[in-house]
Amino acid sequence: MLKAKSALVTGSTSGIGLGIARALAAQGCNIMLNGFGDPDEIERIRAGLSENNGVTVAYCNADMTRPDEIAALVQATAQQLGSVDILVNNAGIQHTAPVEEFPPERWDAIIAINLSSSFHTIHRSLPLMRKKGWGRIINIASVHGLVASVHKAAYVTAKHGLVGLTKVVALETAGTGITSNALCPGWVRTEMVEPQIIARARELGVDIEEGGRNLLAEKQPSRQFVSVEQLGETVVFLCSPAASQITGVAIPVDGGWTAQ
Repeated sequence: MLKAKSALVTGSTSGIGLGIARALAAQGCNIMLNGFGDPDEIERIRAGLSENNGVTVAYCNADMTRPDEIAALVQATAQQLGSVDILVNNAGIQHTAPVEEFPPERWDAIIAINLSSSFHTIHRSLPLMRKKGWGRIINIASVHGLVASVHKAAYVTAKHGLVGLTKVVALETAGTGITSNALCPGWVRTEMVEPQIIARARELGVDIEEGGRNLLAEKQPSRQFVSVEQLGETVVFLCSPAASQITGVAIPVDGGWTAQ
């Protein structure tokens, strides 16, 4: 369905971002990977995605806290893949602490990566999309873009801001062939969530699996983790013709969390 389209997926060397990259590549989309990690493992991922799907897959290790590197990332995507047709802003970090104990440097880093980087990628990619009269901007927010939780001041602030940015871009691009939407996942078992599961298990004096079940029971009525594959297929749907009039929407994929 997406043959000859090109996608830039930030934070895509693991977790949700990699799941999204795999789903897009399976639809014939060329991919620009971005993120940090072991260089040999990243190359294995890149080569595997390319060979398994018959698409071009490139990689750029741009630091998403640096606007100049973000500009270079968008430019590299356009040069190596032809354009930026699909932009998935997924890069994110987390830190949990009460507000009065929250380290200011962690606040700054979370706002930079989880919110400001998306402005910079959109700012650089939109002219390329307008030139082609087609584009899909998909921001990976969170249920915390819609509701709050304790000890997550920076994350909740950034994700609420990302939902707002999504809506503004949707209004500014309405009728142009470009859409802008946000996905708001609940608990997804990734490297970012694992420390919270471990902390819950220690708090309760139980094993890791029971800690995960307890975490789910508190917020997510389905009591099942959202999978990265489900999120990848949701992104594919938002890139399909069926979703061409879906724009400016924050879509919960949260097992009922925000229905409560």
